[in-house]
Amino acid sequence: MSEQKTAGRAANTMPFEKYRRFEPVELPDRQWPSKVIAAPPRWCSVDLRDGNQALIDPMNVDEKLKMWDLLLEIGFAEIEVGFPAASQPDFDFIRRIIDEDRIPDGVSIQILCQAREELIERSVDALRGAPSVIFHLYNSTSELQRRVVFGMDRSGIVQLAVNGTELVKAGLEDLDAEITFEYSPESFTGTELDFAVEISDAVADTWGATVDAPIIINLPSTVEMATPNVYADQIEWFSRNFPDRDRAIISLHTHNDRGTGVAATELGLMAGAQRVEGTLFGNGERTGNCDIVTMAMNLFSQGVDPQLDFSEMPKIREAVETINKLPVHERHPYAGDLVFTAFSGSHQDAIKKGMALVDRSQWEVPYLPIDPEDVGSSYKETVRVNSQSGKSGVGFILEEYHGVSLPREMLVEFSGIVQRLTESLDREVTADEILSSLLEEYVVASGPYRLMDYDLLTGRDDDQRCVARVVVSEQQLTIDGEGSGPIEAFVNGMVETLNEPLNIVDYHEHALATGKDAQAICLLAVDDHEGGRCYGAGLSRNTITASLMAIISALNRRWRH
Repeated sequence: MSEQKTAGRAANTMPFEKYRRFEPVELPDRQWPSKVIAAPPRWCSVDLRDGNQALIDPMNVDEKLKMWDLLLEIGFAEIEVGFPAASQPDFDFIRRIIDEDRIPDGVSIQILCQAREELIERSVDALRGAPSVIFHLYNSTSELQRRVVFGMDRSGIVQLAVNGTELVKAGLEDLDAEITFEYSPESFTGTELDFAVEISDAVADTWGATVDAPIIINLPSTVEMATPNVYADQIEWFSRNFPDRDRAIISLHTHNDRGTGVAATELGLMAGAQRVEGTLFGNGERTGNCDIVTMAMNLFSQGVDPQLDFSEMPKIREAVETINKLPVHERHPYAGDLVFTAFSGSHQDAIKKGMALVDRSQWEVPYLPIDPEDVGSSYKETVRVNSQSGKSGVGFILEEYHGVSLPREMLVEFSGIVQRLTESLDREVTADEILSSLLEEYVVASGPYRLMDYDLLTGRDDDQRCVARVVVSEQQLTIDGEGSGPIEAFVNGMVETLNEPLNIVDYHEHALATGKDAQAICLLAVDDHEGGRCYGAGLSRNTITASLMAIISALNRRWRH
């Protein structure tokens, strides 16, 4: 008897049994879920160190300078500039920004260093002359690292951290700078919480941390091992249990192994952390670091000043892509090429209506959490047209790019034409292609009806008189009519000559460009004798000519259909 598979389910071939569930933190009275982030954290960019070491082609000194200048322009006051004891380019870069006086007042440079005397001496040499320094020491503390990498018990790891702190303290004694000490129990997420508190407390005591001169305790999610709420529980538990909590600034440094690095950071701030380390657009080891662009813009979208300036996002993205030699994804929040773009017809309709009504002082537009203009983008980018789009998208493109607003009935008709065009091309259509399609379909100057030329004269009782030469079914006729304006005069002349009704409805006129070469486009409809309308368009630098050509186009399309 053959073995049957359950319908809709593939046979499981992935060895999920080899992985263990991360055990939650025992914190039944957790407070962080009811907190909100009402102010920005202290930001520290690690693009020049953590981000740089994760690049396929690390930055050279000139590229580091470009990144440094960009980070300053954005507004970072704490920047990790490298690992000078382990990297000559890092050492040379640090010396350059110090020797060339490139460190503004109020900006601290941060370096990373292991607790070895010769490395500390080299780091101090790199830092001489810097006005403000954050010296970052770390060692791994997780149960896995203790067992597999170091072969040491808890007390041995604590002693390692304390000895390292003493070496750093002694090594920095003759450094003439404002010094802040930072300690990271690396692989914090895999460290028993009581041990993380024990080792951090020992380091703080050894350094001599006080409320007036606090230490930075950085609690990194070196590897993201659980859901973001677990990380928040770990941060809150640590904050509650760390002795003399006010002598420490709790800092976060998340990675993105589970794809929730930003969420973990946000919840960590709600749980009591005060500082965030990360990189622009999340570049970093493996799956990346906390994305500070997304973090800061999330605050911005909630009405909180992030105190970082991303108002020229396209320029920032281009600079980072050039320096890192890595692309920023098209769907990256706030910065991607397509992040403000809607292809769906229902989304386009909601955006179009929202944009027409929005009060710029209090942003509320469906599907757009922030005003694209606030990050240097254009409203035009919010809607693009492909086979999934509808009439609102087509109308939005024509209005935003070409200043043409189609009457609703004409828009419904034309959107079907664009739909067929996108399907035949099997791709998105551009704003210029949409306009070309509009003119090709509705400007029908040749057919049974053709306008040869016309003259405008003064009629009786100050009326306008129009004498025009038209071709109707290969027969040239001269029409002569009067009316309150040239269009009415032309229509009256056509009615009298052809002896058939001609009713003009839904008249619209727009300028397609500005300046001396500007063309006018006229859109109008004539009755189609069946209770409907047949639209036509005329294009000319002369608005009257455009209007008369639109009438001829509508008549030709009525005959054609």
